[in-house]
Amino acid sequence: MSCTRYFQLSGFSCLTITLFLLMMLILLPACAERDSDILSGSRPNIVFILADDLGWADLPVYGNRFNEAPNLSRMAENGIRFTDAYAACPVCSPTRASIMSGQYPARVGVIDFIPGHWRPYEEVTVPSNRTQYLPEEIITIGETLEKAGYATGYFGKWHLGREEEHQPWNQGFGSANVYRGGGYLNFANKMSTPIEVEPGTVLSEALTDLSLEFIETHRENPFFLFLAHYDVHVQLDADSSLIEKYLAKEKVEGYPCNAVYAAMVEHVDNSLGRILEKLEALDLSGNTLVLFFSDNGGLISRFDSIPLLARSKQYIYEGDTLLYVATSNAPLRAGKGTVYEGGIREPFLALWPGKIEPGRISDALISSVDLYPTLADLAGIPLPESQEFDGISLLPVLEGDEPDPDRAIFWHYPVYHHDKPASAIRRGDWKLIHHLNDNSRALYNLAGDMGETTDLSEKYPEKTEELFRELEQWSSRVHAEFPRPNPDFDPARRFEWGRHPGWNY
Repeated sequence: MSCTRYFQLSGFSCLTITLFLLMMLILLPACAERDSDILSGSRPNIVFILADDLGWADLPVYGNRFNEAPNLSRMAENGIRFTDAYAACPVCSPTRASIMSGQYPARVGVIDFIPGHWRPYEEVTVPSNRTQYLPEEIITIGETLEKAGYATGYFGKWHLGREEEHQPWNQGFGSANVYRGGGYLNFANKMSTPIEVEPGTVLSEALTDLSLEFIETHRENPFFLFLAHYDVHVQLDADSSLIEKYLAKEKVEGYPCNAVYAAMVEHVDNSLGRILEKLEALDLSGNTLVLFFSDNGGLISRFDSIPLLARSKQYIYEGDTLLYVATSNAPLRAGKGTVYEGGIREPFLALWPGKIEPGRISDALISSVDLYPTLADLAGIPLPESQEFDGISLLPVLEGDEPDPDRAIFWHYPVYHHDKPASAIRRGDWKLIHHLNDNSRALYNLAGDMGETTDLSEKYPEKTEELFRELEQWSSRVHAEFPRPNPDFDPARRFEWGRHPGWNY
């Protein structure tokens, strides 16, 4: 029996049936829209933890068998682990600028660490950052969330300008305390606001203490906490007891097993554990999204070939290669300062008990430019109309929707560092690298070659040309700047490092 016939036999008129069906047609799309829009506008607390130079392969949840990070492992078990998340640049300042702006570094104009690398006698002269700070016209994610009623806090490394007007407290963060570097111990008087700490306290603990105080203070209202660690950046230093723990630990094959580096990984993990404990103690876990990310790939060794360890710890590896080697990004190729996977693919975890399905693994192709639109979407506020955005909201992925398998993301790193100046595009499983000094191109298929061992550009010339043209069009849209021939090129001195012209520190 048809539904219409059933209603008629039940005494409903044709007009009543028609009105009922029309109402259902109106309501069903609205219900569907609500079901797929669960997180948007939910205004949770947001905790964003950013590690410095932590590689994709440094964590046990990504296959590391030497370092220990039990809190990050639990975060992955109870949330989402992303396998294909990327920093927008293989060094710190540009990636941080991309997070703050929602724009690719080439559009922001901060394309290298501030102030930048410089090889004055190379075959090409590379572009400089347009500003040695986050441009003042940028409306930051801090400003956007603060305007939406969030309490905003920033603690740790900033590296987006040194002048007062460019500090986080003038960029939308109502509470802020930053450290400009110089060591992981004896730092208390070097903070923008000096602090008191117990002797032997490491920097990660102090930054976590500031973050916990912020959470406690703003527990009654929505808050956005940005905790930016210095660990695991060189010069490597850590809690001595942790170093001893890893020195005594059996090494694993295929990984450097640097004890100081491993201790710094545990610093970051301990920090996360303390944050999660505080949220639980204050009954805030169910209304707090916690994100963990890194600003670029792991550093294998310094570009200037000097020891990686702080002077006080160099005795540990005196006469050992580990004095110069921090980590390995294997199975990924290369590391920090390159647009190969080891330089840009990052650990990225998301936790939100009760809202995000636990234990998920997502291969969604995402970039650090996506974080701003995602957080604005969570707050239920539109993106500033006066600012262009390159990222997209990740809320559909967090809610369980299938990601776009054909999405394209881009990189532009036109400077010398651990490799030649280069741009890159990844669309789906295909990745093209364009070397800017000689116009050469390399094509990889990451589905079967995540280590980028086999250049397929000659085998697939049409795909190479297709991606190259798309990369060119993107470069034009974001006003990317390129190297130019160097009139002072000296083949005998090409690898010499010089002081960057923008260095005014």
